[in-house]
Amino acid sequence: MDNKNMSASASLRIDGDRLWRSLMELGAIGATPKGGVCRLALSDLDKQGRDLVSSWAGEVGMSVTVDQIGNIFMRRPGRDNALPPVVTGSHIDTQPTGGKFDGNYGVLAGLEVVRTLNQHGIETETPIEVAVWTNEEGSRFVPVMMGSGVFCGAFTLEHAYAATDTDGKNVKDELERIGYAGQQRCGDHPIGAYYEAHIEQGPVLEHADVVIGVVPAVLGQAWYDCTVSGFESHAGPTPMESRKDALQLATYIMQEVVAIAKRHGPYGRGTVGFVQVMPNSRNVIPGEVKFSVDMRNVSDATLDAMTAELGTYVAKLRAASGMGIVLQQVSYFPPCPFHPTCVTEIRAAATLLGYTTMDVVSGAGHDAIYAARVAPAGMIFVPCKDGVSHNEIEDAKPEHLAAGANVLLHAMLASAVVVK
Repeated sequence: MDNKNMSASASLRIDGDRLWRSLMELGAIGATPKGGVCRLALSDLDKQGRDLVSSWAGEVGMSVTVDQIGNIFMRRPGRDNALPPVVTGSHIDTQPTGGKFDGNYGVLAGLEVVRTLNQHGIETETPIEVAVWTNEEGSRFVPVMMGSGVFCGAFTLEHAYAATDTDGKNVKDELERIGYAGQQRCGDHPIGAYYEAHIEQGPVLEHADVVIGVVPAVLGQAWYDCTVSGFESHAGPTPMESRKDALQLATYIMQEVVAIAKRHGPYGRGTVGFVQVMPNSRNVIPGEVKFSVDMRNVSDATLDAMTAELGTYVAKLRAASGMGIVLQQVSYFPPCPFHPTCVTEIRAAATLLGYTTMDVVSGAGHDAIYAARVAPAGMIFVPCKDGVSHNEIEDAKPEHLAAGANVLLHAMLASAVVVK
C-alpha cells in the first residue's frame, strides 16, 4: 500500500456513538438492577437478543445462516463469494450476574464494521461475516464455548445436545423451542480468517494506560480435582500428634499450587477456587477435603512442568503423611498461540490509527481458541474499568470500545482485501 492510500485508509473510522447505542439496546434485554445483564444461553431472553442482532444484520443487507448448534453467521457478500469469508464475532449469552460488554462487544463491533463499510461504499474481495457463537459462557449448559467447540470438532453435536441445565432441560430441546436449531451442519462453514474483539477482563491495559491489547496467545488450562482423606475425630480429646487432619494437609497442597505458579511467571497462574470439607463441623477434625486446582500458562512445556511439580509434591506429601491423596485431571485446554499474520495485521492496524499498544496474553477462554483450530485467528483487547468482568458492574469507556472496533475494521480489511 502506498503512502497516499495508507493516509486515506487511516481516516476510515467506525461510528463510536452508534456502536455504544447498539450495546446499550442489547444490554437492555435481561437488564439487572445493578446495571448488568442476565441473559442465559437458549433462554427466552437469549432468543430476544438473537432476534435483535439478526434483525440489525438484515437492515444492513446481510444474509443470516444458523447451524445445528445454533451458531449464527451473518454475511456481507464480497466480490468473489467463492472465497472463504473473513469472520469476526463472539457471543451474546451472559453470566447470571454478567455485564453489557463481555462477548456482546465482539458481536456488535463486527456489525459496526459492516455498517461502516456500507456507509463508505467499500467493497471487499472476500465476504465478511459476523458470528454469534452459542453458549460461550457455560453458565447454563456445560461445556463452555459450546457452539465454537462443536463447530471445530472439539466435541460432538450429540454431546452438546445432551447437556442439561439444573431443571433437566437439554440443549437440543431448548434450541428448537427458541427457534434456533438450524439446518447447516456444524463445521460446514468455511472461514478464511477470524478476528475477535473483546474487553480484556483484567486490569493490565488500564494499569498501563494503553488502549489496545494485541493478544499473541491464550493461556492453556489444566484443571484437577484433589481429594485428601484423613480421619474424623473429636477436636477436643484428640492430641495434635495423633490426628489425621485432612484439611491441614490440603492447605499444604493449596499453598504449593500458588507457589508453583509464582515460580513459573510471568504467565503462571495457580488457583484453588472450590473447597468441600467433610463433615464441616466446628468441633470435628476434618476427615475428607475435596478441592479444585486450576493451573495455567502460555506454553505446553511450561504448563507440563507446573503439573509435574504438583504431582511430585503430592506424591511426597502422601508418603510422608501416610494419608490418602488423589489428584485427578478433569479438563485440559492446551495453550493457543494466535496466527502470526493475524497478530501482525492487528498490530499494524493499531499503529496506523495511532493507538498505544502492548501485548496481553489472555488468561480467559474465548471462542477464538476454537476458531483458531480451523483458520488463522487473532484477538484484540480493550481496557475495562478496574479489570472487572463477569460482574454486573462491568464497564468500559466508549472511546476505548470505538478504538478496538477501528482496529478490528482495519485488520479485517487487510485480510478481506479492499477492491480498488
